[in-house]
Amino acid sequence: MNGRLTSSVSFPPLEQALKEPNGLLAVGGDLSPQWLLEAYRNGIFPWFNEGEPILWWSPDPRMTLFPNELKVSHSLSKELKKKNYQIRIDHSFSEVMQACAAPRKGQAGTWIHPEMIAAYRTLHEMKFAHSVETWVDNELVGGLYGIALGKVFFGESMFSRRTNASKIAFVHLVKQLNEWGFGLIDCQVKTNHLASLGAREIPRTVFAHYLNELIIEPLHGVNWQFDSC
Repeated sequence: MNGRLTSSVSFPPLEQALKEPNGLLAVGGDLSPQWLLEAYRNGIFPWFNEGEPILWWSPDPRMTLFPNELKVSHSLSKELKKKNYQIRIDHSFSEVMQACAAPRKGQAGTWIHPEMIAAYRTLHEMKFAHSVETWVDNELVGGLYGIALGKVFFGESMFSRRTNASKIAFVHLVKQLNEWGFGLIDCQVKTNHLASLGAREIPRTVFAHYLNELIIEPLHGVNWQFDSC
């Protein structure tokens, strides 16, 4: 890893990231849109505890989902067919982030602290950050948020207040991204939850190659409207 970042918006080459802890690339910088967009454009994301220096990561391998490789289990398929829910897009972005920030079972705290929420809210206002939400009886019961650049969606976090609520939002997202011609969904690190939906690990060099192919400069935000929800 190549030291502490300066005020200029630039990152070390990905190959300088540490193997342990896996993917730690740099320390410092800030959470301005300029820093965050440059990071995601290059396959880097922030992850740090409140009150600590900003840490930037690019793990190897990288957990990814190709939209045409989505897997929907029989039980989840049955839930999707019930249609007893509504999918909303960017309706309650801040509320989704707050829900994702709530401590999980067995966790003492969260990395989605107020500084992170404020930074991603700014990206949302710029139409780079989006939320996909599952609603039942006008109640937000699950969802996810992330960053869209070019034809890549960088997933950040998801939450469920009811069984399968986040998976329902995720499936709708993936199907819509596939229709829009998105080529890749970044899932960051491996979890059984994501693997069950079809995500798999690829080498960081391959991940970076996809980013170069699928993200076109200059970056610009897009107002999302799903075809059917």
